[in-house]
Amino acid sequence: MPPGRHQLEFDRQPSALHYMLLAFWPSPGLRQDAPFPVLAARWRKYRTDQLDLDDFCRLSGTRPGESLPLLFPHVIGFRLQMALLTHPAFPVPIWRVLQIRNHLLQHRAIERNAALEFEASVAGHRVLAKGLEVDLHCCVRESDAVAWESVNTFYVRGGIGSGGSTSPLATAPAVDGEEIARWRESAGGALRFGTLTGDYNGIHLWDPYARLFGFKRAFLHPQRVLAQCLARLPAQPDIPQRFDAWLKGPVYYGSEVSLRMRTSAGDLSFELSTSDDERPAIIGHLSRETAIRAPFLPAAQRASGA
Repeated sequence: MPPGRHQLEFDRQPSALHYMLLAFWPSPGLRQDAPFPVLAARWRKYRTDQLDLDDFCRLSGTRPGESLPLLFPHVIGFRLQMALLTHPAFPVPIWRVLQIRNHLLQHRAIERNAALEFEASVAGHRVLAKGLEVDLHCCVRESDAVAWESVNTFYVRGGIGSGGSTSPLATAPAVDGEEIARWRESAGGALRFGTLTGDYNGIHLWDPYARLFGFKRAFLHPQRVLAQCLARLPAQPDIPQRFDAWLKGPVYYGSEVSLRMRTSAGDLSFELSTSDDERPAIIGHLSRETAIRAPFLPAAQRASGA
């Protein structure tokens, strides 16, 4: 394997204990002019655990169907991304990393009993004036065909060098719609949802730990809140389907939330605000997508495993 390239292989669920222990390994750091390490991971022979699917639906309010919910691969495949973010070659410690954008594209329905292969890799990074953005690409293959993929963007605060160009997807759409749902977030299920994602970051589990990082108290995993929003929206677009989400702020356990939406030309946009902050915590956009465009990787690059 070429120097600077790291490939992880899994035939079973990646161990959270293993990669969370690696999170304490000193990070090598990153200079603006240094190449970003090439990191990739693959999880073969995955079949849906019915208990996991049942708990995902219960904790998010998602109605089970014949095929996997749009966000279920996003939740289960997050373990691969955790393995990359905690890898000793990853240049910054995961404790400084926040998830800020998700871009999901479902090409076709995935049956609940399908044999799947997950792949994740570092797709790119940007040095900004006040920090660093890193894109992780994840795809789900069924019978060697890509059925679902995503690019998740993570932000690391702190000066690395002079700021460069921002992502063309950094700006969220404006949502001026009517309220369609209001509810109070439960304080339960945090550990179980963490088990689904493999993300045991204490900011989602313990109030005192979250306060150490400047938050009022512990808050929900973003994937759970996104699934709650989708469960309360009207019928969504047919496949292929694209879902873009901008994670603007935390959604705290016990807070009251309000969901607003609007539709335009067949697309649907929504925003979720909380009783803790007048600004939206999450903005989302659902649309029909028939071609892969930025930030998704070209098909040739995906096929090569780069």
